[in-house]
Amino acid sequence: MASFQRIFRIGQLARFAVISSILAGSMAVAGSAWGVDTPPLKEGIKQTSKLEDLTHQASELALHAMGMLGIRYKYGGNSPEEGLDCSGLINVIFKEAWGKELPRTSKELSREGERVEKTDLQPGDLVFYNTLRRSFSHVGIYLGDRKFIHAPSSGGQVRIESMDLDYWKKRFNGARRISEPEPR
Repeated sequence: MASFQRIFRIGQLARFAVISSILAGSMAVAGSAWGVDTPPLKEGIKQTSKLEDLTHQASELALHAMGMLGIRYKYGGNSPEEGLDCSGLINVIFKEAWGKELPRTSKELSREGERVEKTDLQPGDLVFYNTLRRSFSHVGIYLGDRKFIHAPSSGGQVRIESMDLDYWKKRFNGARRISEPEPR
């Protein structure tokens, strides 16, 4: 476990800077597109808008995901220490960030939550691809700014990629939004 904790600490500030930049750009665009305008806070009163709540939820998922950068791919992998495959990555992130148990395979994950149009993607949404000549054979987490994080394939490591690359454009299958569990 100690070596795993060292992996998390290495480059943590760089990861935070990258994700902050991505989320800041995404939320600014989303806020203006949604016409969200939060009124100034009255002294001593804490107000949160729907956009702030979404930003917080997405930030939790994205920051946990960024902590996984560089972890090696392992088919069937369920832990950062041993390696992760694409759906193993999703499971670890949602479990750590929200304590939420999700199905194990990308195909099963494609039935969770609500369907989201590509034009309505928000950070934290799951994005699915056909990489093995079958629908929903690969999954990642959308970070914003047309980028997603995923565990790619054998010999690879968890990394961020652009959805605008031809390879990913041709293989996009859809997206799902998983709701944050209600507080206990």
